[in-house]
Amino acid sequence: MLKFLSIACYISFYVLSSATLNAQDQGEDALYIKRIHNHVLTQGACYDWLTTMSNDIGGRLSGSANADAAVLFTKSILDTLGLDKVYLQDCMVPHWERGADERVSAIVKGKSPMNLDAAALGNSPAGNVSAPVIEVFSLEEVEKLGRENIEGKIVFYNRPMDPTQIRTFNAYGGAVDQRGNGPAVASRYGAVGTVVRSMTTKTDNVPHTGVTIFKKDKPIPAVAISTIHADWLSNALKNGPVDVNIKTNCQILPDKLSHNVIGEIKGSTYPEKIILVGGHLDSWDIGSGAHDDGAGCVHAMQVLHTMKALAYKPRHTLRVVLFMNEENGLGGATTYADTSNKSGEFHMAALESDAGGFTPRGFSVDGDKAIFAAKFKAMTKWLPLLEPFGLSLSKGGGGADINPLKSQQGVLIGFRPDSQRYFDFHHTAEDTIDAVNQRELELGAAAITSLIYLIDKHGL
Repeated sequence: MLKFLSIACYISFYVLSSATLNAQDQGEDALYIKRIHNHVLTQGACYDWLTTMSNDIGGRLSGSANADAAVLFTKSILDTLGLDKVYLQDCMVPHWERGADERVSAIVKGKSPMNLDAAALGNSPAGNVSAPVIEVFSLEEVEKLGRENIEGKIVFYNRPMDPTQIRTFNAYGGAVDQRGNGPAVASRYGAVGTVVRSMTTKTDNVPHTGVTIFKKDKPIPAVAISTIHADWLSNALKNGPVDVNIKTNCQILPDKLSHNVIGEIKGSTYPEKIILVGGHLDSWDIGSGAHDDGAGCVHAMQVLHTMKALAYKPRHTLRVVLFMNEENGLGGATTYADTSNKSGEFHMAALESDAGGFTPRGFSVDGDKAIFAAKFKAMTKWLPLLEPFGLSLSKGGGGADINPLKSQQGVLIGFRPDSQRYFDFHHTAEDTIDAVNQRELELGAAAITSLIYLIDKHGL
C-alpha cells in the first residue's frame, strides 16, 4: 500500500511539475513572440526593401533584366545581415517578352470599333487576327462544340470567379483553367485566337495577365480583357455577331540562365535539419510585383533579419530561399528541390509566403499522409500562442515553390493573409507599392517569424 502511494505521489508530482514547466515554457514563448512583433513593427526593414524592389526595379519577369537586378539587390541585402552563408543557385528559366502594347478591338456591324482593355497572356505568340467571336464558359464546352463550330473563330472564355467563395483563392482555382489551359484547348479545335475574362471578382477596367500553356498545341494569340469589357462583349453577343481583332507583339525567346537567391543561419544543434522560408522573386511585367510576390520575398528576408537582430541562436538551420520563375514554369523551385534531393538534405519544414502583404490570418499546413496527422496535431498546441495575434492553423496547401519538397516528408506551410483584395491587384499594372500597407506587411513578417521560432524551438 505504501509502495502504491509512493508511486501515486510520484506520478502526481510529475504531472504537476510537467504542467508547471509547460506553462512556464508557454509564458516564455508568449513573451518572445511579442518581442518579435515589437521588433518588426518598430525596426523592420521589409517595407523599405519592397519599396526599392517595386519602384527602382519594377516588374521582374523571368529572363528579364529586371529579374537579374532583383537577384543582385536581394543578395546584396542578405549579404548585410550577418548570415552564415549567402549564395546564388543557377537555374534555367523561360524567356517570354510582351513587346509593344497589345491592341484588341471589337467590331459590331454598323458601329465604330470598341477598344477593349487587354493584356497578352504569358507564352502567347505574336499575331494579328480578326475573326467572329464565340462565347463559352468552360473548356468542356469547347470540346463539345467541336471543330465544326470552333475552327476559324476567336474563343471568348467568360466564366467569372465565384463571388460566393469566402476564400478568394478557391474562386480563383475554380476559374483559372480558362486562362491556363483554355487557349490550348481552343487551338486544338482550330480557333485562331482566344479572349479570357480577367481572373478577379472586381468589376473594373484593369486587365489581368498570367501564364497560358500550349505544350504540343499550336500557340495562338491569347489575351485577357477587363471584367467591364468582358461583360460588354457578352452583352453585345446577345444582340448579334461580333468580330474581334487581336494584335500582339510577343516573343518567345530561348531559355535563359537565372538564379535562386539563398541565405542561411546554421543550426546549433541540428544543422542537418532545415527550416525554409521563402517567396518567389519573379513577377509579371505589367506591374511591379509588390504583392505578388515581392511581399513574400521581403517577409522571408525579414525573418532572418529579425532573428539576427534579436541574437536568436536557432537549433535547426534557418534558410531563406527567393525562388525564380514561379509565374512561368517553376524553374527555380524544380532546380532547388532536385539539388536538395541529390544532396540528401532534409527540410523538416518549409514555409512559403505567396498570397500578398495583407493582414495575416494564419497558416495552412500540408505534408506526406504518413506523417502529416501527428505533426499537424503537434502544431495545434501552439494555437494559444498564435490566436492573440489573430492567427489560426488549418489543413491546406503549402505553395507552388515548396511543393516539390513534399517527398522529403517534412511539413509544408502556406502563409495565409486576408485574401479579399488580393485578386484586385494580382497580375495587374496596379500591383505596386501603393497597394501595400506597411503595417499589414510587417504584421505578416512578424507572424511568419513567430511560427518559424516555434518550429525551431520545439521541433515537430
